[in-house]
Amino acid sequence: MRLTALDFPTHSRNLARMTNMPFFTRDGETFHPTEVANGPWDPKSLHGRVIVGLLGFAIEERHSGPEFVPARLTVDMFRLPTIDKPIEVTTRLVRDGMRIRVVEAEFFSAGVSMARASCQLLRKTQNPDGNVWSPPNWDAPKPADIPKPTDARLGMNGKWATRPIVGHMGSLGPRRLWMSEVRELVAGVPMTPFVHVATGADFASPFANAGDKGLGYINSDVTIYLHRLPVTEWIGFEVVNHHATDGVAIGECWLYDEQGPIGTATVAALAQRKPMANPSKR
Repeated sequence: MRLTALDFPTHSRNLARMTNMPFFTRDGETFHPTEVANGPWDPKSLHGRVIVGLLGFAIEERHSGPEFVPARLTVDMFRLPTIDKPIEVTTRLVRDGMRIRVVEAEFFSAGVSMARASCQLLRKTQNPDGNVWSPPNWDAPKPADIPKPTDARLGMNGKWATRPIVGHMGSLGPRRLWMSEVRELVAGVPMTPFVHVATGADFASPFANAGDKGLGYINSDVTIYLHRLPVTEWIGFEVVNHHATDGVAIGECWLYDEQGPIGTATVAALAQRKPMANPSKR
């Protein structure tokens, strides 16, 4: 059954926010956004997180394998899909080598290209001999030891779960946070570790790029680098970079699970004419 924003009266929309409604339902190779797939800039448009997540979902479903690690996923988002249009994702295997597999994917809304992705999957092997310096693991408390936040807006009223560690959206200082998905991306399909990371990675943009006057940047891409997939449901975000010149910004977060570092999420963003208000300042 197809579910879109237009199918929900006010009472049902409110109920949807309190349940584990998936972001998409599926009819063959067509995906239909549900009410909860909308984004913060326009309630009639899709959230960037579900665009990235669905591209990752299609790539993994069609081209992955247990011997490969999706080491990089880059998603370009150049149009804003509306929530009431059917979605199709096409994929193309660019290279299928013994050690390197490269896949391209494209996101269509009502037949119009809205985003595209490139994913590089690397075959697992053994680390070479010797030692290489790495940053130390962060000293963050476990999610279970952190009280649940009282302001539901931090998770956009149930789109995901959070456990803030230090700082907050837009604070001028260190920012660390745990995030966990609370709903399926596609109805009836449990989230895999890769889809979990891909769906949450868009959070690097508001977390790294928000300032003391709100979020003034909207990201046009997301790039995830992973040296391993997460083995726990909570993904940690630590802001490590933000710089901007002439309205063009970059932001970066280091990513963790409860066992340690897993990779990075980096975004490019451009200035918005009307910044989004900082939830912590409302």
